[in-house]
Amino acid sequence: MHIVTHEVPWPANYGGVVDLFYKIKCLHQLGVKIHLHCYTADGEKQPELNKYCEEVNYYHRNRGLKGVSFKLPYIVKSRASAALLARLQQDEYPVLLEGIHCTYHLYKGALAGRTILVRLHNAEFEYYRRLEGNENSLYKKIYYSIESKLLKKYERRIANSAIFLAVSEQDALLYKSLFGAAQVHFLPVFIPFAMVTAKEGNGHYCLYHGNLAVNENEKAAVWLLTKVFSKLTVPLVIAGRNPSASLEKLAHQHQHTCIATNPSDAEMQDLIARAQVNILPSFNNTGIKLKLVNAVFNGRHCLVNREAVAGSGLEPYCQVAEGANEFIEATAKLFEQPFTHNDIEERQGIAQRLFNNMENARKLLSLLH
Repeated sequence: MHIVTHEVPWPANYGGVVDLFYKIKCLHQLGVKIHLHCYTADGEKQPELNKYCEEVNYYHRNRGLKGVSFKLPYIVKSRASAALLARLQQDEYPVLLEGIHCTYHLYKGALAGRTILVRLHNAEFEYYRRLEGNENSLYKKIYYSIESKLLKKYERRIANSAIFLAVSEQDALLYKSLFGAAQVHFLPVFIPFAMVTAKEGNGHYCLYHGNLAVNENEKAAVWLLTKVFSKLTVPLVIAGRNPSASLEKLAHQHQHTCIATNPSDAEMQDLIARAQVNILPSFNNTGIKLKLVNAVFNGRHCLVNREAVAGSGLEPYCQVAEGANEFIEATAKLFEQPFTHNDIEERQGIAQRLFNNMENARKLLSLLH
């Protein structure tokens, strides 16, 4: 089968590509001969992918004005590769398009008569609308607003052109109710964890982690620092990639709060394992937060709001709070509450029930028929 990815799915070191890489790996283990097509801005190739694919093709993404259209979303138009279409038309293999980003040729009708699967990473129009709401830069705010409106029209247009695979039940329901999509299936994300490794006992701090260059993640970190941990003496660590100077300054205003900038993968996993509470509020209720999956598998208590966990299947394993006062109360309680063997046992079933990579790969293949 052909798989078209919006980015090069290696190294799998952040949420946007984890699902892609482990899906490819599992399909390969099931004997699928994968013809991989990746978009890249810098032209860098990743030999690691050759272990799992019959061939790996790379296509240039047209960033800047070359990728702009007044009718189509930028994330789609900037990936309109004629070379990709020419390669796909050489055979009749089924095609998995990773993200709305990769659906330009589906939209143009150039893949008619083929079996096409589209992986929904989010309800993209809603994701961009939330980015707009969390953005301070006027230029970026305008871009997110326009992109959200274009995406909503575009997603409605293609909603019955393929079989859609949503990462959350919530996104599947949204596509059915809002766009009238007939074939939308919930397919959990593919993850690198096979077993729950959370440790018993008590950790040493609360942890918020994520890509801090993303505006909604910075907003969540700022909210925790100013609205929750300014009222507590419980230690908080903020950890993630590329925090702004203002966030770094804010994180050091209190003696019990700090920031870990650009930790390695191993360092991040160690931070998650040692935390007493992984505290992960979100201001975006689409898709699934892989950082939350990571925390449930490898950390102790998880404290979230409804938007962070809705439709993910992780609700039974998290404490849900809304608003600063509830977060303050729940944080204080969970920080003193040991994480027990029973807590770990309750989570072990999730590896087999929901995030079983091989079973989910088989489900994907069954949809081709």
